[in-house]
Parts: sequence; C-alpha cells; structure tokens
Amino acid sequence: MTLDRRRFLRTASAASAATAGGGLLALGGAGAAPAAAAPGAFPDYRYVRTLLVPGQLSYNPSGEIIFPCVRGVYDRLSAPRGRYYLYYAPHENPGGICLAYGDSLEGPFTEYPRNPIVGNVWSPHYSVSHVSSPHVMWHAGRRELWLYFHGENNTTRLARSKDGIAFTYDKTVLTTAMLPAGTTETSYARVFPYELPGRGAHYVMLFMRNDRSNHRDIGWGWSADGRTWTFDPAPLIDHAAVGASDVSGAHLLERGGSAYVVYHTDKGSGGNILITEVGADFSRRNHLGVFYDSRTTGPENGRAAAPAFGTDRGVPYMIYEAGERLSGVIAMARG
Repeated sequence: MTLDRRRFLRTASAASAATAGGGLLALGGAGAAPAAAAPGAFPDYRYVRTLLVPGQLSYNPSGEIIFPCVRGVYDRLSAPRGRYYLYYAPHENPGGICLAYGDSLEGPFTEYPRNPIVGNVWSPHYSVSHVSSPHVMWHAGRRELWLYFHGENNTTRLARSKDGIAFTYDKTVLTTAMLPAGTTETSYARVFPYELPGRGAHYVMLFMRNDRSNHRDIGWGWSADGRTWTFDPAPLIDHAAVGASDVSGAHLLERGGSAYVVYHTDKGSGGNILITEVGADFSRRNHLGVFYDSRTTGPENGRAAAPAFGTDRGVPYMIYEAGERLSGVIAMARG
C-alpha cells in the first residue's frame, strides 16, 4: 500500500467511536476531546509507552509475551486487585496464562505474584506443550469472566471464573476438525457479545486459521451461548485480499450500526494493524486499509499486533504487542 493511499484512508472526519471490550464498549465519553480519525472514523491511536517487558517479570519462562487482553473489573468484581485486569501470556513452551493489574490503563501494572493462573497441564482436562493467547470476556448473564485460550495451536478452550484469577475448566470450543479438511491451526481467538438475529447468535468468535498453504487468515463463528459454536468454512478476512502473507490477532469493533474487524499483518507485509468493515450481519468485505501504522523506531520496530481496546474515564486506549514476534513488549497507545 502506498503512503498516499494510507494518507487518503485517514481523511475521514473526526467522530466518537465504539469498540468491543467484555461487551461492546463506547470509546468516546462525555467531555472527551475530539480526536483525529482513523478509517471508519475510529480514534487515531498514538503510541505512548510500554506496560509490560518480559525481562522485568518474575514469571518469564521464555523471554517473550504476547496477546494482551484488558478488562475493567472495578464495577464487576467485589474486591478486585485493581480497576483493570490485563491478561497476557508467553507463547513458547510452556506458555502460561498470566495476569497483571492496575488502576489506570496508562499503567503501572503489577504482576500477579502467582502467575501463571492457567498452565499447560490441567489434569484431567489436558496436558499440552503450551497454552497462550488469553482473551477474557465478561459474561453479564452469569456474572463471570470467561477465558478463551489456545493449547496446542489446533485447539481453543474455555475456562470460567467469578474473580478473574481462579478459573474452572469448561470445555473445548474450537479445533481444526471443526473446519474444512486441511486446516492446520485454529488459535488466537477472541469472543464478543454480538447480536446476529438471522443466525440465532448472541456471540461472535474471531480467530486465526491456517492450512497446508501456510498462509494465515481470519476465521469466524457464531454462538447462542458462547460455548457451542458454528463456524463459517470460508475465511472472514483472506490474507490475499489485503495484500498480506499472513493476518492474525483479530478484534471486533462496532460503530454506526456496522461491525469492523481490526487485525495485524506479518512484518513482511508491513507489520501494521488493518481494518475491514464486515457490516452488521458480517456479509460485507470493505477493506479500509491501515488502522494503526507501526513505527520503525523502538519498541515497535516495524510491527504492531494483537490489539485490544478499553476506555479509562472516557479516554480510549489500545493495548497491543509492539516489536518483533516473540521478542516484543506489551505497549499502550492513546486515542
């Protein structure tokens, strides 16, 4: 994509935005200052600082961390350790689902002293080489935090918690066997409350899928209860349609009655976060280009990935991976 094209995609007028958090959360609040607009008139996020660095963590088995997920828990849990829970994980063996907590999305975040809260062995449910990619959804009906995570790369699992720390294993929700023959990976899933009346669904899942071509796409599925799923056999975002070799780390945003998917590309394809409008019923494929343009300087060094979103006192934030895959940090950008 040319620089002129990127500039063109950023000329939409400024507007307030909404995004998916535990549910779909507004990213603009009363009194929030207008911001320059990214494609879709979402806030134009700018890097501010790093929040977590592997070498500064007590639980650091492999020198890398990925896939942040942030949740406001101050109005949901009875005695949280902070206003916000930030989940993350190493990916390489043995991985491990980890937690940090803080009172502001600007940081600082304190590492939970007994990480990992979910390990790669959970008898009698599984024993795998690694677990990773935590995505935590607030289930309002159950008043629980639902954790979706992968391990191995061909299996996505669900665990549930009343306090966001002690989880009870539920079930496997996605495997490669649930997709067309030749699928080799189904991982990096995020789940969002979202109404699809035509499909009888109240939840949508976005995930990375791979096949024997070894080019990764974004897949999707829908569910009435968040536990039992139907999956589209075709990709939601095809890597070739956006000029990338691989795409992953998808997150759902909503604005103006339409749904959008943001996701990252491999560094060889630009290392940026892109955005596609899929429409209220997920039938559109309006590729809007660059949502967040990765900087060439540290800590990003040409790669921003796996974005998650939240608001803090009306200010929108994006929490994401910054830097080379498996050697980066968790960073924060402000809208």
